[in-house]
Amino acid sequence: MSKSAVCEKQVYMNREISWLKFNERVLEEAESEKNPLCERLSFVSIYQSNLDEFFMVRVGSLIDQMLVDKNIRENKTDMTAGEQLDAVLDRVHTLNERKDIVYGKLMGRLEEHNVRIVNFRNINKKENEHLEEYFNSEIAPFLSPVIVGERQPFPFLKNKDIYAAAVLEKKSGKKKIGIIPCGSGVIPRLIEVGKNSGTYILSEELILHFAPQVFKEYTVKSKSLLRVTRNADIDADALYDEDLDYREFMADIIRQRKRLSPVRLELSRELDEEIVEKLCGYMDIERKYVFRNISPLDLSFVFELQDRLRQRAELFYPKRIPQKSAQFIDGRPILEQIKEKDKLLAYPFDSIKPFLNMLHEAAADKDVVSIKMTLYRVAKNSEVVNALIEAAENGKNVLVLVELKARFDEENNIEWSRRLEAAGCTVIYGLNGFKVHSKLCLITKNINGNPEYYTQIGTGNYNEKTSRIYTDLSLMTADSTIGRNANDVFNALASDTTVKTSEALLVAPNCLQNKVIEMIDEQIALAEKGEEAYIGVKINSLTDKTIIDELIKASKAGVKIELAVRGICCLIPGVPGETDNIRVISVVGRFLEHSRIYIFGKGEAAKVYIASADFMTRNTLRRVEVAAPVYDDSIREQIVYMFDRIMSDNVQAREMKSDGNYVRVENDNEKLNSQEHFYDKAYEQAQTAEMISGN
Repeated sequence: MSKSAVCEKQVYMNREISWLKFNERVLEEAESEKNPLCERLSFVSIYQSNLDEFFMVRVGSLIDQMLVDKNIRENKTDMTAGEQLDAVLDRVHTLNERKDIVYGKLMGRLEEHNVRIVNFRNINKKENEHLEEYFNSEIAPFLSPVIVGERQPFPFLKNKDIYAAAVLEKKSGKKKIGIIPCGSGVIPRLIEVGKNSGTYILSEELILHFAPQVFKEYTVKSKSLLRVTRNADIDADALYDEDLDYREFMADIIRQRKRLSPVRLELSRELDEEIVEKLCGYMDIERKYVFRNISPLDLSFVFELQDRLRQRAELFYPKRIPQKSAQFIDGRPILEQIKEKDKLLAYPFDSIKPFLNMLHEAAADKDVVSIKMTLYRVAKNSEVVNALIEAAENGKNVLVLVELKARFDEENNIEWSRRLEAAGCTVIYGLNGFKVHSKLCLITKNINGNPEYYTQIGTGNYNEKTSRIYTDLSLMTADSTIGRNANDVFNALASDTTVKTSEALLVAPNCLQNKVIEMIDEQIALAEKGEEAYIGVKINSLTDKTIIDELIKASKAGVKIELAVRGICCLIPGVPGETDNIRVISVVGRFLEHSRIYIFGKGEAAKVYIASADFMTRNTLRRVEVAAPVYDDSIREQIVYMFDRIMSDNVQAREMKSDGNYVRVENDNEKLNSQEHFYDKAYEQAQTAEMISGN
């Protein structure tokens, strides 16, 4: 008998089910009439791409666990991997039905704007003839069909690529399966039906329709598009051989990932059960992992449609541009301003340019001796990396930790690491057994023989692209203790070890979780004395059972706890006698909520941190993560204000109830979309600063 995804005590939720609830919130944004049409299409595509990664990583991991030991149970709801898989697959089927419905509605709405995606059931004879001519001249020459038989084994199907599959029959009655890859790289995904018509057909639908012309010697009995998702959860640390070159080892891991076992098979048409079973047999996948989709198997083409509709502003969110931060004064050196006073950038509301200017300035500053930095995910054309290369070419000592295990960004990081080395940077690749996820930059000056530190600590990656679409915080400080602690982190990384103690910074894996527990205990002690006690945390995920249990303990003691958790949250609030004093919300909106904030206490006594770490065991105990204290009073007030506004959001926020379900926050307060509110503030502050500087 399957365990429930919610623990009997009703205080824990299964991690995988919680993640699916997050993706449901993404799907709700596609369903919401409040969002512009093209943005709703984006959310449908994001839902699908999120689900792809979920299957590649989480479902793949659960299947691996099944192979190791079917009786292993997770530590919150006591479910086995098999029970979790059953719950996940059942939930995904339900959500996919909603996805298909909303996709159909949105495409119907798109027709009102003279854009249509069609198939051969809704085109006329002339259009059919045109498409057949196009197929024969522009597509057929690039196809590589395969017929599976005694002499031809079933082909390897690439992860997430689309294939046309046809059930073929000869006069003898013998059936075979024909496979046509649809993604040659030269065939456009959207093919216009008629010139400037606004009517399109997907290339895979065109290929599937003309499959009888590809397999002329056979009768096509049935056909379907198919797409396979493969397990990508490779444990690089478990496989690592320290005698190998690490970069080349990771390149090999990426090649392996592309060939790993299937964890999902998606079909666009109904096929005979016998054929489905045969396909499952060829790919060594169980029938329960087969999904039938009405909507296209890959929705990424919606972004192409959007590009063709950009002139219709009403179909998109109003344009927002990151603003020049009022904290910086034009014409003055950035490092000089940071020395005078700590600075904070809040993305995407503030522009990332002051941080980039700081790097370029440091690269040219005669007093700067070294720049040390951790890189996890960077942009394709990274100005951050270019600044580091500039610094190395100017003779600075540049140490860069490039995390090659940044999931699905490894290839990009490998290429950047080669360029950094070629420029003279010292490049290291993290620790054996610990992924380096911290966002840390340290600039060191030599002033009359004494070191002068400038430290930047962030909640998000050094990536110009994501700084425009993710909410993140970037703290820049000349505090000497923080600088020394940051230097300790880099020295430890360069020595292939981890920091054991840290005075100001919280540094995982050895001194973050325990420090968080200590600060929770401090609030418990206040509550037990009858004093005001408070904990406010904004993170992406909450799964660390040690921290969860400590929060439950704090709730029982009377500590008021507010949690803004965008994604997975394994703690259920509002359970009588257990989590009465805990409130959990999730904000899913135009920008991806990514900043991490820890607040312990109220008023002047409050301890405020920004961090790279979520409260997940993988972050707190198995990664190098950094959380930084905020000492500057005005910045502390700004961060607390931002947190309060997020917790007061009644437009994009959902609140988790005591049954584990989320409902949109609705109250009589003035409508507050926290993301739009922060952008309004950024525009106001930038305009005020411009007026002052103009005077």
